[in-house]
Amino acid sequence: MPGYNLTVLGLELSFAADVPPERIHQAVDFVHKRYSELQGRASNMSKERLLTYLALSLADDYLHDQGRLSQLEGNLQQLLSKIDSPEEQQT
Repeated sequence: MPGYNLTVLGLELSFAADVPPERIHQAVDFVHKRYSELQGRASNMSKERLLTYLALSLADDYLHDQGRLSQLEGNLQQLLSKIDSPEEQQT
């Protein structure tokens, strides 16, 4: 498992993860981008508050995406069941 030493939002982090380096760097870039967006809208806010809002925003995005994924999986299951049962389509 590869180890990583990174600076994320000014914090030094060391960890091991079974994830390709490109994905780690994409995640860091994404966090920096989202943090900068929040900071631009609320420049007088403390770093702790900004990080809390960032965590809530990312959690909301994740939950929304999970709901959408479940919906799409349900749609896919319905389509697959129609394909598996062609005699039902003729009625």
